[in-house]
Amino acid sequence: MLVSAKEMLEKARDGKYAVGQFNINNLEWTKAVLQTAEELKSPVILGVSEGAGKYMTGYKTVASMVKAMIEEMKITVPVALHLDHGSYEGCYKCIEAGFSSIMFDGSHYPIAENVEKTTELVKVCAEKGMSIEAEVGSIGGEEDGVVGMGECADPDECKQVADLGVTMLAAGIGNIHGKYPANWAGLSFDTLAAIKDKVGDMPLVLHGGTGIPEDQIKKAISLGVAKINVNTECQLTFAEATRKYIEAGKDLEGKGFDPRKLLAPGVEAIKGTVKEKMELFGSVGKA
Repeated sequence: MLVSAKEMLEKARDGKYAVGQFNINNLEWTKAVLQTAEELKSPVILGVSEGAGKYMTGYKTVASMVKAMIEEMKITVPVALHLDHGSYEGCYKCIEAGFSSIMFDGSHYPIAENVEKTTELVKVCAEKGMSIEAEVGSIGGEEDGVVGMGECADPDECKQVADLGVTMLAAGIGNIHGKYPANWAGLSFDTLAAIKDKVGDMPLVLHGGTGIPEDQIKKAISLGVAKINVNTECQLTFAEATRKYIEAGKDLEGKGFDPRKLLAPGVEAIKGTVKEKMELFGSVGKA
């Protein structure tokens, strides 16, 4: 069954490790993440962007698929199904569809409107036993057409949103979605420390986990980050493994192109990436 991310993140915060959120795009990606989490006995968060939800025909399809896979695969580790960078309308659709966690990305609203909408969603999630993530300070890069410059959040605004009762807080500290450019300045740990000082025990979230150096990942965890999102790296490793398989001319004889064989190298690549990240985040054996 699906669970709220609240308990797993509080354990991660107290244990000084982070739970990985790995975004899913289809059955194969979901299977790869769940298999790896079970093998490593790691709690895991399955992230679904609004674009991915639409691609998979809708949030009800996604929730039904994930719940069935957990049952059929006999998954025993805690699994949360989480809307990633959700709009106000998207959050309500996922609540109705049976997700166990949502992220309301109100960072593009004026702080007063962000607070108003977040307050409303916090109340609804509390009634349904769901976890909710809020964002302050835009995350850089582009994801599903949403572009941010990687600004650093205002610690006072972070406290204002954290005090609304959200489960976790994503605060911009110079991190970006997608590939990091060569001139990237790195994470602002001064900003992170100031935010931590303001929000206390609130589990913090680091978006854009692909490409951040290991030492910065570990330092961010030591400063209160309890959830780290990974998407781009899985996309890259999946695409590269699949490309090599096709270019090698595999499975072109006999029965022809078997889609299960075609996707297998990419799935194995994702499993390798998830394993590597779970080990780096310190969540192995924490289920």
